[in-house]
Amino acid sequence: MGKLRILFVDDEKGLREIMRAELTRMGHDVTEFSDGRLALKALERERFDAAILDLRMPAMGGIEILEHLKRVAPDTEAVMMTGHASMETAIEAVRLGAFDYITKPAKMAEIETILMKISEKRDLKNANIALQTRVQAAEGPSILVGDSPAMRAVHRLIATVAPTDSAVLITGETGTGKELAARTLWLQSRRAKNPFVPVNCGSLSENLVESELFGHKRGAFTGADRDHKGLFEVANSGTLFLDELGELNRNIQVKLLRFLESGEIRRLGETSPIGTDVRVLCATNRDLRRMVEEGGFREDLIFRVNTFEIRMPPLRERREDIIPLAGHLLARAARRPLAQITQKISPSTMDMLVNNPWPGNVRELANAMEHAFILSGGAALEPEHFPTSVRQPAIPQTQRAQGGGYNSPSQPHHGYHPGGGFPQPQTQGYQPQGQGFQPQGQGFQPQGQGFQPQGFQPNGFQPQAFPPQNPPQPAASQGSLPRTLEEIEMECILLALDRNGGSKTAAAAELDISVKTMYNKLHKYQEKNAG
Repeated sequence: MGKLRILFVDDEKGLREIMRAELTRMGHDVTEFSDGRLALKALERERFDAAILDLRMPAMGGIEILEHLKRVAPDTEAVMMTGHASMETAIEAVRLGAFDYITKPAKMAEIETILMKISEKRDLKNANIALQTRVQAAEGPSILVGDSPAMRAVHRLIATVAPTDSAVLITGETGTGKELAARTLWLQSRRAKNPFVPVNCGSLSENLVESELFGHKRGAFTGADRDHKGLFEVANSGTLFLDELGELNRNIQVKLLRFLESGEIRRLGETSPIGTDVRVLCATNRDLRRMVEEGGFREDLIFRVNTFEIRMPPLRERREDIIPLAGHLLARAARRPLAQITQKISPSTMDMLVNNPWPGNVRELANAMEHAFILSGGAALEPEHFPTSVRQPAIPQTQRAQGGGYNSPSQPHHGYHPGGGFPQPQTQGYQPQGQGFQPQGQGFQPQGQGFQPQGFQPNGFQPQAFPPQNPPQPAASQGSLPRTLEEIEMECILLALDRNGGSKTAAAAELDISVKTMYNKLHKYQEKNAG
């Protein structure tokens, strides 16, 4: 048993002397008072692990001291002691938060046992705090990093939805941070002080998935030798996160639907339902609506789980977040706060990271940063410190075109310092690869063979710098065949560029789209017509 700081309050002088001697013999520090008012002053000045309080004293009784103690020192465990025991006083003491209740004359063995339990509880609480600190240092703060337009939209939706109890479906490619989004929803919710229980539906055994989620009664099946609480019961009053929702079979989908409709579950082997108060968050990287068409997912369940849908954008749609993310992940690999990281990321490494297609998204970037941190040995991160798959990404040209190229600022810089600031990559530095797309000068003058839309002349329309006074007419007025939405969209973009003298920033603002989106569409248009 560890050493405890104990406050002992009793109006009997002889008992105080005995308790001081005995508790000191056990190895504890003892502070004793004969008056409750003096004890209250001591509680405000000092910290105690335990307080042993006499229930009845002349000036102030133990119940009054207990009430004050729980206000000023809630971590101090109180033990009530009295020679006038009654059921009413015992119930009142426990209701106010007393750890235990003993009657006089108390045996020292009984007191020692109670103090041992208090010591064990204190040690367990301290161990839990230490473990949480280590996990936090290892994983980094549970925050969604990114200030791109796509991530700002995610942050806004999370802030709006989190305080409610509505079901949320988080969609996105593998590695985009769906579980982190779920944790952020939980941390910003009213259930943040209650359990967050994540479960990967794809990792659950098909034969035991129902038992794991909903629990079972002893004897429900071979090997069920005791009652078992399911994860819905474990998460009671908290939040249950079902990752890879699309992996659940239709039988479990029916039971999940029942819970979402009624708030009740039924253990295997039991006939009566159990009510639970659980908020359900789900995530998937699969197209659930296509699964409905193929018969693999219930349509009515989709309507229940996606009261709100949050789409996590892939990294190729938020390239301006890559450098801040890299710094955050470097700090996580180093298991230190971001402000303490002195290691730099070289300019050539930044260019490589920003232009990489990242098919594995943030998870792939995290692995790459850990790999580079270990190989760098504390020096600035250079491209050679990264895996070959990052230095020489093997990905189809079409996917790179969809992601868009994105280069660091053309102005010189001296590398990114994670603990300091970094001038965010500007879209003006974007230089699409290939010969065909070189917008420059005062007007928008597409040059080179690659950009000429060979064989693509919707409505006789050629991409060129149109004089403001003679823009192309809509298809209906020119009597051509109907055009696709993509063709009409591209015509609007080119006309906006012409109206703004070739300025992509001004044209994007006029169309209410981001400059990066405009580059992506132009690049995609170029690739399509070059092919």
